[in-house]
Amino acid sequence: MPEVDIFLIGAPKAGTTWLAYTLDQHNEINLSDPKEPNIIASHRGTFVRTEEEPDWNKFKAHFNEEGLKLDASIHAFACPLAPSRIRKHMPNAKFILCVREPVSRSFSHWNMVLNTKEAIANGVDWSTFENAWLDNRLSDDSMYGSSMSRWLKEFDLDRFIIIDSGRLKSEPDNVLNEIEKFLGIGNYNYNIEQSKHSNSAISRRPITSFGKLARGAFSLIPEKLKTPIVKTLQKRDFNIYSLPILSKRGITHKLDKVHYNICGEVLIQELELFEEITGFSTNNWRNEINSHIDD
Repeated sequence: MPEVDIFLIGAPKAGTTWLAYTLDQHNEINLSDPKEPNIIASHRGTFVRTEEEPDWNKFKAHFNEEGLKLDASIHAFACPLAPSRIRKHMPNAKFILCVREPVSRSFSHWNMVLNTKEAIANGVDWSTFENAWLDNRLSDDSMYGSSMSRWLKEFDLDRFIIIDSGRLKSEPDNVLNEIEKFLGIGNYNYNIEQSKHSNSAISRRPITSFGKLARGAFSLIPEKLKTPIVKTLQKRDFNIYSLPILSKRGITHKLDKVHYNICGEVLIQELELFEEITGFSTNNWRNEINSHIDD
């Protein structure tokens, strides 16, 4: 059983990919490989749901270096099973929670799925934001109050550091220093200029047919040969699938009042609950949502 020290538990489209790989630069942190093992939670990515017991031996294999073990399976935040599973097996864990204004988060998540075509692959109609919102596989990740209520039944609030994702852009050094203090580790001189793995909805370019062939061919390369190549490309902040021949410009919708009216009221209630139980101010977000909702 691996004694994982830190969980970056959410939320999707809230800067968590950038944060995970930035923290991985620290010599006292060992990020799992891949960054989202998706083993402990029943929510495994956007669409997959399973109640099978975690494969703990497989989970252990994702950590192969010294340092505090960090699992960045962000869909765990909305999972109803993850809090009790972690409490049972890793009661001393700490949690990093990145949150974003929830309407824009949901919209960005939906837009990303349109570009990756995950909904089509899973036989789901997410062609409109309204359809997608009615599917709890989108909406659950924005229900901050309900999700946090489950976590606080298993862990004390002082086990969590809650971060407004907007601060990752406006004051990244301060956020990283706060996380270091929270984790009890030394200060590190991060390369915060790297944009690798920023994972914005716009950067998720749909892969072309040629790109699919290239991906298939690359998957045939043995891991021992492939890993050094991947790490070299990551260090140079280069995503091979961003090349025009391998991918194309994706769909980009504009967030407007229609989207706020679809989900705004319920998300304001969730934000009120989240603030009540955590003390984390959501006033600006609630004002932003209210300003876009029809009277």
